[in-house]
Amino acid sequence: MANEASKKMLRVVHLAFARVHVLHHAAEAPIFGLAMMEELKRHGYDISAGTMYPLLHALETAGALVSTGEVVNGKIRKYYRTTKSGDVLLRELRGNIGELVEEVLEEHPHTKTSKRTKR
Repeated sequence: MANEASKKMLRVVHLAFARVHVLHHAAEAPIFGLAMMEELKRHGYDISAGTMYPLLHALETAGALVSTGEVVNGKIRKYYRTTKSGDVLLRELRGNIGELVEEVLEEHPHTKTSKRTKR
């Protein structure tokens, strides 16, 4: 079992992935908190409302998202979309992620699998 420091680091990384995932979906179409919680759960991230809504608000405060309210079943639901700044941020993150994934997943002496084809 991972120690507390490892668990904390894992949470930080998972929240970073969740932020990128939120930006990705908000660039495609308007999103709302509950739907994103369900989407992330499909990918193995169990994020509570107490984490999701501050995450959305932080992205909005940073200028990456903008929200609009709509009445749904008598309640106001906030929908989020990326801003131009959020779209630029997402493009940059995609480039960073692609580069890191390639390096992290490349063949290493201690791994058994490789993305390279053997001759």
